[in-house]
Amino acid sequence: MPAPGPPIGMLAELTYRCPLQCPYCSNPIDLLKANRELDTGTWLEIFAQAADLGILQVHLSGGEPTLRRDLEDIVAALSKRAVYTNLITAGVNLDGQRIGALAAAGLDHVQISFQGASAEVTELIGKYKNGFEKKLQTARLVREARLPLTVNAPIHRHNIHQVADFIDLALQLDADRLEIANVQYYGWAYLNRAALLPALADVERQVEIVEAARENLKGILNIDFVTPDYYADYPKPCMGGWAQDAFVVIPDGTMLPCHAAQTITSLEFDNLVDKPLAEIWQSSSAFEKYRGFDWMHEPCRSCPRKELDHGGCRCQAFAVTGDAAATDPACILSPHHDALRQVAEAAVAEKSTEFSYRRI
Repeated sequence: MPAPGPPIGMLAELTYRCPLQCPYCSNPIDLLKANRELDTGTWLEIFAQAADLGILQVHLSGGEPTLRRDLEDIVAALSKRAVYTNLITAGVNLDGQRIGALAAAGLDHVQISFQGASAEVTELIGKYKNGFEKKLQTARLVREARLPLTVNAPIHRHNIHQVADFIDLALQLDADRLEIANVQYYGWAYLNRAALLPALADVERQVEIVEAARENLKGILNIDFVTPDYYADYPKPCMGGWAQDAFVVIPDGTMLPCHAAQTITSLEFDNLVDKPLAEIWQSSSAFEKYRGFDWMHEPCRSCPRKELDHGGCRCQAFAVTGDAAATDPACILSPHHDALRQVAEAAVAEKSTEFSYRRI
């Protein structure tokens, strides 16, 4: 197999600490404690190696990345290397002074997650008092600082009826981009999927609303739509393909091909404290495992869509079938496709409202 090209994007999960307790979180259930987080110097060295390798953008995430007191130092270091920085935040513990400091350090973009388009739903999911009002305030401060803004709306059973309200909210906040992101079921979300999966009729109505809004708001609001795998006919090109153009680093320095890769228990992952970033990217066994097409079984190996979706999601294949090399069950050609739909239908019929809230 030819050597991989340089990566374009990096997701840096700086901490798993978070003031919210969202049950749809994709962080692992076994969360790393704060005493296992990398120190500032180690993170800066990792970012320097990433810039040397050709990284163009870094998404600063968590948990809640603003809980790191060194966030301004991290942003400044990346800005000096002309690396685009996107802050992915819950937006509940930022004030104007901190936003101004981050902007001065060179921050390029802010993405704020809204658990609901109303205070009631936001507090049900995030378990944070007055969280909705604080998010609104933060969004306005971001725009006052002349930073681009994305409103991220993770969609599930308890807020799918608010899709039109999310669109209105993004317009009210003068957002540049709205991400209607149906929840992906890994980590805490997988644990809570019976209480989160929406009904098919609601998903179909959501699609109609999003498609109409995309047409009506063309040139005004960029709307990205992450489809719900459990009702899809074909898989998404997860992360642009396994270890093709992006990677993830979690709080202790472990480097992953995607944020949920550790759910595949047959793989071993290297840590950037022990090995150079370029070496892991180019030749680690976990990164090489599902690169390209040679690992594929039928029907994926001879499918013309493999150039588009790269076989879909390995983590979802492992979660549903126990085999990470299996056809993604989101694909209509998978023998497990009907089972995935049945899981969703059974979850909706169960009408569970019991959450296991994320904790650390």
